[in-house]
Amino acid sequence: MNQIFNDIQSKINEALEKSPAKDLEKNVKAMMSQGFAKLDLVTREEFDIQAQILAKTRAKLEALEARVMELENQARE
Repeated sequence: MNQIFNDIQSKINEALEKSPAKDLEKNVKAMMSQGFAKLDLVTREEFDIQAQILAKTRAKLEALEARVMELENQARE
């Protein structure tokens, strides 16, 4: 009984692989890939790296601003 279901499943999979729907899926994926390539998108990994760099830069800027204020206060005294 189990073998019959496996045979049916393999026949269905084989029919789907050879169907025009499979070609349509490949064509749609190819068109979408080309469209996304034209949009100049970044990957999630690239975005996360840039976010980390920005956070570090922001922290350094805040430290420098605090140091400048400290030096300005010393110069006034």
